[in-house]
Amino acid sequence: MLLFYLQQPVFSQYTKIQTWSEKELLVSKALRQANVGISIYEPATNKYWYNYQEDHYFTPASNMKIFSLYTGMLLLGDSLPAIKYLDTDSVLYVQGTGDPAFLHPDYTWQPVFHLLQQTNKKIKIVPAINENARYGYGWSWNDYADYYQSELNEWPMYGNVARLRHHGDSLYIIPKMYELTTSKDNKLTKLEVKRDERSNRFSMGYNGNEYQPEEEEVPFITGGLEDLAVRLQDTLHKQVYIAPQAPAGLQLLYSIPADSLFLPMMHRSDNFFAEQTLMMCAGKLFDTISTRHMIRYMLDHYLKELPDTPNWADGSGLSRYNLFSPRDFVYVLSNMYKTYPTARLYSLFATGGKGTLKNYYKEQFVHAKTGTLTGVVALSGYLVTKKNKTLVFSVLVNNHNNSATAVRREVEHFLTRVYESY
Repeated sequence: MLLFYLQQPVFSQYTKIQTWSEKELLVSKALRQANVGISIYEPATNKYWYNYQEDHYFTPASNMKIFSLYTGMLLLGDSLPAIKYLDTDSVLYVQGTGDPAFLHPDYTWQPVFHLLQQTNKKIKIVPAINENARYGYGWSWNDYADYYQSELNEWPMYGNVARLRHHGDSLYIIPKMYELTTSKDNKLTKLEVKRDERSNRFSMGYNGNEYQPEEEEVPFITGGLEDLAVRLQDTLHKQVYIAPQAPAGLQLLYSIPADSLFLPMMHRSDNFFAEQTLMMCAGKLFDTISTRHMIRYMLDHYLKELPDTPNWADGSGLSRYNLFSPRDFVYVLSNMYKTYPTARLYSLFATGGKGTLKNYYKEQFVHAKTGTLTGVVALSGYLVTKKNKTLVFSVLVNNHNNSATAVRREVEHFLTRVYESY
């Protein structure tokens, strides 16, 4: 891998950007009491156009998915590792690899499901070495029932969420094995779903006059291998056993193309896909599923020249323990720009009117990743100016006390100035 070395900041003739930043962006109502870091860099000349607190540390929120994407692109290859398996005369041994696509509704091609469904042999699950907990380091415990915080495990099913649906008189839950209680309430304006904190008991409140399809996703408790076996049995309608240890000779079965996972991970900011990406990479590289081990490996090898030593806690950005500088993002984005074709790279990042940028940047001059937590707004990626100059940028905003929309609009106005003037 060719590492890319950034020069020290060069400000030269681009004083307009500094003026727009200091007299408009930083003093705007939305940002004037916030902490802000900005870095804008041109790969063609190896020069920074503008820096402001570029070496300060910020919570980057979902901008962390840029580092997860880079890791996945480097290490996963063209297709995801679906499972490890060994097909013997009487037993089909299977071991999870962290692939989040298994029975996920986004993906109709299910090679693992077909393998399990078609076999007449005894199915035995082989335990994987998984050092991860079900939640990431520093995650908020009371988000357990929110769709964006699915549990992490070695063999996800259905995206590790239960899907509760109401359409007319039809009320159901997938997986069907979980307990669902329902109640009709004409005062409700939308579907109301809940899950017990410590069990897979779900409840659904619905408006009896509503006949438009409604669906909500709620994470279920994944449990251990015994729970996985029960879920597989419920799906396959056949007995599933647990092997005490892994037999020799397990081989990989691949599933979907990697980019078909990376695209929704980046466009809709899918936390689950980002976390499982790091887990798959670790399993493939070390035969041990460990996000901590994967992060350490990346920092020691592909990212050892980062300008500022970060605190990298998870793959999704849900953790507020993540601390990165704007020029760290410029560094990794620049390496990606030099390594991969721009057509592929730009397609994986959201652009104006699409994904998480659907209400912004209508001119489509940015290809970038958003990031949002309470008090945090981030945007990092690529900007192509009117004169066709390609810039790499990162704008990280922490501790604002305004609406995220207001902050995003100010950043959009600032970057639009850059786009139109160069």
